[in-house]
Amino acid sequence: MPELISAGVERRTFLRYTSAVGAAAALTAGLAACGGPSSTADGATDGSGRGDLIEAGLSYALSTGFDPMITSGATPYAANMHIFEGLVDLDPATLVARPGLATEMPKKINATTYRATLREGATFHDGSPVTADDVVYSFERILDPENASLMAQFVPFIDTVKAVDQATVEFKLKYPFALFPSRVSVARIVPKKIVEPDPKAFDAKPVGSGPYKFVSATREDKIVFEAYDKYNGPHPAKAKKMVWRLMSDPSARVSGMESGRVQAIEDVPYIDVKRLSGSARTESVQSFGLLFLMCNTADKRFADKRVRQALHYALDTEKIIKTALVGNATAATGYVPATHPDYHKAATVYTHDVAKAKKLLAEAGVGTLEFTLLLTDTGWVKDIAPLVKESWAAAGIEATLSIAQSAAQYAKVDQGDFEVLVAPGDPSVFGNDADLLMRWFYYGFWPEKRYGWSRSAAYKKVRQTLDKAAQAPDEAGRRKLWGEVTDLVADEAALYPVLHRKLPTAWNDKALPGFRPLPTTGLSFLDVSRA
Repeated sequence: MPELISAGVERRTFLRYTSAVGAAAALTAGLAACGGPSSTADGATDGSGRGDLIEAGLSYALSTGFDPMITSGATPYAANMHIFEGLVDLDPATLVARPGLATEMPKKINATTYRATLREGATFHDGSPVTADDVVYSFERILDPENASLMAQFVPFIDTVKAVDQATVEFKLKYPFALFPSRVSVARIVPKKIVEPDPKAFDAKPVGSGPYKFVSATREDKIVFEAYDKYNGPHPAKAKKMVWRLMSDPSARVSGMESGRVQAIEDVPYIDVKRLSGSARTESVQSFGLLFLMCNTADKRFADKRVRQALHYALDTEKIIKTALVGNATAATGYVPATHPDYHKAATVYTHDVAKAKKLLAEAGVGTLEFTLLLTDTGWVKDIAPLVKESWAAAGIEATLSIAQSAAQYAKVDQGDFEVLVAPGDPSVFGNDADLLMRWFYYGFWPEKRYGWSRSAAYKKVRQTLDKAAQAPDEAGRRKLWGEVTDLVADEAALYPVLHRKLPTAWNDKALPGFRPLPTTGLSFLDVSRA
């Protein structure tokens, strides 16, 4: 099981849909027989002037299906950027919102009413037109609690969605929400007539309106796409076909890049970046992507915030960054990195201070602190693990390391069977504003179901402040309130970042005109040609 965006899917939802991944694999043989691309193509153009084939190396295998309402897998989420459209989409490299299926950004009618008009002639990959009814259906299934959609937590302000006519959709909000036009990007538009009869089949073989059609997927092998010729939007496919090789082995990705088997790879091992830059273009982009430390606050030891704070102060984060990440990260000084437009330096900044860690533990009445530390088996996280243990040992904290696949670790977390977890997470693929990023970890599922914070006064204060910020009429007011939340969650340290890492990508810039590395997990080939 590869790393999830943040393993944000509820276990019952994961189990409900996991059989669809197997179905996707079962579909592969038949679909491949319909003309899947060969890896021997050399980029020759077809009659349309498009290059023939883009091949890429992705870091993670398929962890979930492709249904955009529920998928939390990093690879299927990246694939969906090419298969589906929202009314509004985020530019993959800048994360700035731009019209997708809508002709322009949603228009404000009054404080709680917005309208969006669909692009004329837009069709799904089966050839059927995209209608306002499909848009309404796409949002309503997200808002239906029975569907346990990951996206629902990002649009709590939506009251109703209705079709005004075949091309116009109207949104009524429960309260004014200034970020509405960009926030609707979390909802990908799906064809009601295909999804409603068989959601599992759709999850395995997605049908969208984006520039690339899904052809096949084989877990731990590849995902195959082809250009959708009837796409009439602003970002048409510039290659005839794409094959994404699922290369979880870091050395295989590097080898594939060096041999020319693929033209781009994500998640370049930090120790290989310098060497690979001799034969390919490499760039490490600062991301929100964080390594976080999460404590089970239902455990009486970790119910005391001084114990949680001690864990942070005891970490030699700069040594971890220099040694394990070869300098490709920054220590957290706030919830978002200093490069983020909504950055606020937290009132509590965790520097390496062993004496302070010991003092906090003594004040909390903890003599010897011993526990099992869960870590995911992501390559760079495994590199960090012994350094975390070493840091804590210097402060008299004894951690037994338990490293396993994400699914196994989060199964323990969701059963309450854990003490401390260190793992990666990055909800910025859904949106990059502070409200969305904070709601992911501090509002709803995570604090209530994962780290046992729901009954605390601090959590109630976080909820109230985020809700107040959501309704603030001006940007300055929102940022002030987001800063208050940052100060609070930093002080509480129930779940808080240790570092924000840079994402190294490598690509052949001569073979892929227009390619840009991303500040999130995955690769994007929107507006990218195959020379």
